Amino acid sequence: MVSEMSPMAEEVIQGLAFNDAGLVPAVAQQHDSGEVLMLAWMNADAIRETLAAGQVCYWSRSRGALWRKGETSGHVQRLVELRYDCDNDAILLLVDQTGPACHTNRRSCFYQAARDGAVELISEPVTD
Repeated sequence: MVSEMSPMAEEVIQGLAFNDAGLVPAVAQQHDSGEVLMLAWMNADAIRETLAAGQVCYWSRSRGALWRKGETSGHVQRLVELRYDCDNDAILLLVDQTGPACHTNRRSCFYQAARDGAVELISEPVTD
């Protein structure tokens, strides 16, 4: 966890409308292409660490712990910019993604589409 509190990070955190669990949804988007990569959750500590380190950190609801994107896979997200919406209840992370963003080894978690009355897989796992 980040030990030094940034006044800017604290301003962001104070302005956000966290849910009852202390979380806010965060959408990761590739900064240069606009590709939507994934949705995850952040708490105040994840936001502090992300802004301080420049590498995206989320809150894992299943583990009940901070999840530093890519710490085991190497598929990190470098933060380019953090934005939040007009209601202050959702975060947009503009990132530079290394490797696949999805745990299925796809570039994006959004690889299923409802098209023409059927579900279509629109991307395949990335192969090495």
